[in-house]
Amino acid sequence: MQEKVLIVAVSHPRQDEERFLSSLSELQSLTETAQGNVLKIVTQNRERIHPAFYLGEGKIEEIAETVEEMEIDLVISNDELSPGQAKNLNEKLGVRIIDRSQLILDIFAQRANTKEGKLQVELAQLQYMLPRLYGQGKSLSRLAGGIGTRGPGETKLESDRRHIRRRIDDIKKRLDAVVNQRAQYRKRRKENKAFQIAIVGYTNAGKSTFFNRITKSQSLEENQLFATLDPMTRQIKLPSGFAALITDTVGFIQDLPTTLIAAFRSTLEEVTEADFILHMVDASHPDQENHQKTVNRLLKELGADHLPMLTIYNKKDILQEEFIPSTHPSITISAQDPIDLKRVMGEIERMLAEQWESYHVVIPASEGSILDRVSRSTIVSSREFSEMEEGYSVSGYVDPEHPLRNKLKEQDFQQ
Repeated sequence: MQEKVLIVAVSHPRQDEERFLSSLSELQSLTETAQGNVLKIVTQNRERIHPAFYLGEGKIEEIAETVEEMEIDLVISNDELSPGQAKNLNEKLGVRIIDRSQLILDIFAQRANTKEGKLQVELAQLQYMLPRLYGQGKSLSRLAGGIGTRGPGETKLESDRRHIRRRIDDIKKRLDAVVNQRAQYRKRRKENKAFQIAIVGYTNAGKSTFFNRITKSQSLEENQLFATLDPMTRQIKLPSGFAALITDTVGFIQDLPTTLIAAFRSTLEEVTEADFILHMVDASHPDQENHQKTVNRLLKELGADHLPMLTIYNKKDILQEEFIPSTHPSITISAQDPIDLKRVMGEIERMLAEQWESYHVVIPASEGSILDRVSRSTIVSSREFSEMEEGYSVSGYVDPEHPLRNKLKEQDFQQ
């Protein structure tokens, strides 16, 4: 049963109108993703947000009438509400009030599949709720679930602060153990010198579709916001035979709750550990410029903005007009088209070849394991058998940091 939802938002004179409208349409998509049905959107132009009520009192009376007429179950605010604003609005309107942050947390609660994902969401929910417990008693005791109340933390929200603080400490300890495990796993990958590619992008840009097509795996692929929450890593081969690990990451979004960024830090660290980033952009989205800026800003915050990056403008099959990319290097594709996927793989190799060192060696025919290692760990551009030299004449490009680099430069193939 879908809940009937009314969205409220304040527009400031200094705010970019396009961005304001796009944030409203995004909030509507988020609500639909959480199984809510948006019946009406009410906006108010104000110099500044009302400190006690978020909206002006006249507008609140108007909303109260709409809530009654339309039998609204839930009001969602476009901006994060202070504990006081949420309490006051709840008393004035007589229905549940949540804000954008709570809605995003709720969607994350539905999407988390792994133990780590569930712990991260619960931690973010509890940290968000802690300062808002005061005055929530009445509305919480009336709740019978619904948007904004789901997830592992829901039964604990009526408990006292001490209990919640204890639970937060407990989750942090458990997450630390998972984080250490993940760090060990990453360290092993680094020692094995596995080349790592991370796919990043705004939520619903098509990352999982792309990931599934090139790895032929089955991560969740839906036309919904935040379809993927738990990072997946698979091995792929580029056209030359070069082996790499590729990771599909959680989608970014503007105004992502800070508690979530903090809770998902270990997941997002997959991005900082990468050697190469694929930034997926939905080229058909009217607000794609802002989406790109949001992702680039978050990459900067994570300290991953120095990594080599290829921007992939996806969904060219539904573009209505000619598309001119705003970022370079970039490639425009449809993740559904196998030829486009090959073009992406080729472009990654081309970019790496530009940054890496070239080499030319002759590998003795008896050194099959070395030949195999060179094929998997470098980008081979040509390989021919030379009868005169009784070996393979191999040319290509090698990462200057890779242990093989010295062997190739010195033609030293002793194991």
